[in-house]
Amino acid sequence: QVQLVESGGGLVQAGDSLRLGCTASGRTFSNYRMGWFRQAPGKEREFVAGISGSGSSTFYADSVKGRFTISRDNAKNTVYLQMNSLKPEDTAVYYCAAHSRAYCIGYGCYGVISLYEYWGQGTQVTVSS
Repeated sequence: QVQLVESGGGLVQAGDSLRLGCTASGRTFSNYRMGWFRQAPGKEREFVAGISGSGSSTFYADSVKGRFTISRDNAKNTVYLQMNSLKPEDTAVYYCAAHSRAYCIGYGCYGVISLYEYWGQGTQVTVSS
């Protein structure tokens, strides 16, 4: 069992930056690929970014590419999402998630919600215009 706890959400203005964190406990953190997802009111949950267990491989949704950066610190059991140049359309509840699937590539490795075994409770990010 893996427990995930997000932190760092808040209210910011368009153009600002924010860093989310997700701390894991329960199992060997580096064994898990990690993903960030978000869900806006009335919309489906969507993929934002993913990272391999070692941190050497990352994958992003087109909507955040060049603005968001995912990283991890396995010594601290934490994955981060650095969000720059925030837009009002980035407003959502952000969730981190973990899965241990070994053989996968690209979107099939990070963007498929059903792959993920564990989810955090979410943190609200609100971007005002």
